[in-house]
Amino acid sequence: MLNNNRKFLTMILLGTAVSLAVVSGAIASLPDSDHVISQKGKQFGPRDVFLRSGEHVTIVNDDANFVHHAYVESEAFAFDSGDIEPGAKAVITFPKEGDFIVLCGIHPKMKLAVHVE
Repeated sequence: MLNNNRKFLTMILLGTAVSLAVVSGAIASLPDSDHVISQKGKQFGPRDVFLRSGEHVTIVNDDANFVHHAYVESEAFAFDSGDIEPGAKAVITFPKEGDFIVLCGIHPKMKLAVHVE
């Protein structure tokens, strides 16, 4: 009986270790949650974000009824997401240091300030 309990406990511990390894790998592959930007109510939220060179922001359209857009035009680089449908997302990687403004081509009052060190 003691031997069966040890085998059972070993199987549980092994299964737990494998599950944790799989979950850790899945979490590691997700975009950095500190840089998720919402498009909702015709505004970006938050409105300012600080990054390091090479990091990215993931812009998520959280509006149920509005199509959004995201673009950057600067001397350092340019980005254009095209239409971002409700529930969709766009990832912008900032390759250089500087201050950048992300705008919505559909709603011109929407602005996101990105500060890259």
